[in-house]
Amino acid sequence: MEITWQLLAVLALVALVAGCLDTLAGGGGLLTVPALLLAGVPPLQALGTNKLQAPAGTGMATYQVLRKHGVRWRDVRWPMLWAFLGSIAGSIAILFASPDALEIVIPVVLAVIAAYFLFVPRAHHPPARPRMSDPAYEATVVPAIGAYDGAFGPGTGSLFALSGVALRALPLRRSTAIAKTLNFATNVASLIVFAFAGKVVWVIGGVMIVGQLIGAYIGSHILLRVNPLVLRVLIVVVSLTMLWRVLVA
Repeated sequence: MEITWQLLAVLALVALVAGCLDTLAGGGGLLTVPALLLAGVPPLQALGTNKLQAPAGTGMATYQVLRKHGVRWRDVRWPMLWAFLGSIAGSIAILFASPDALEIVIPVVLAVIAAYFLFVPRAHHPPARPRMSDPAYEATVVPAIGAYDGAFGPGTGSLFALSGVALRALPLRRSTAIAKTLNFATNVASLIVFAFAGKVVWVIGGVMIVGQLIGAYIGSHILLRVNPLVLRVLIVVVSLTMLWRVLVA
């Protein structure tokens, strides 16, 4: 794969849009992973490079929720550890997958997550009482979602948030805030594995970090001006178009 300035500029722009959409409605990974595949980055390197840019956004979000949104470190440190360990396991497992199989599996998984992103309602009301205890939830559901993030990634924040509402009876806003911290842990864990395995294209990932940060800044300033449903439809349409291009290429 030849890395040109034009390629870097396009991927930086995709990362900018993804960072903006992540701030507004989530799902930016549904754009960045297909974009990396379309750019000719091999599947494992595409996943690893995506993980290089991802902690920039989730790290900032984690800092903000710990500082401003009433989430205490002592409440999330053990769930973050479970999420970290699950992501380590998922990332290691995906390293042993066949590259040829991944060229088909990754687009299919992303298509399923795109459909989930569009059709599963986000404004879930919590049940009257928790369906799982904290220890059971943290030791099973959290590492399972973490393993998915380590192996693939897009949609992880939504999975954490909605599981917190449905299984722990948390208000959506609090569950979403906690999900940011768990997603940061899974991103860091996965990046460590992919980096040690040599599956990160550092130049591309570095440029995309800049795009992500600019996009997040823009998104934070237009947050109240955009209908989230419109954004979710836009994410799905763009991502499925990219995935179709990957599959027919």
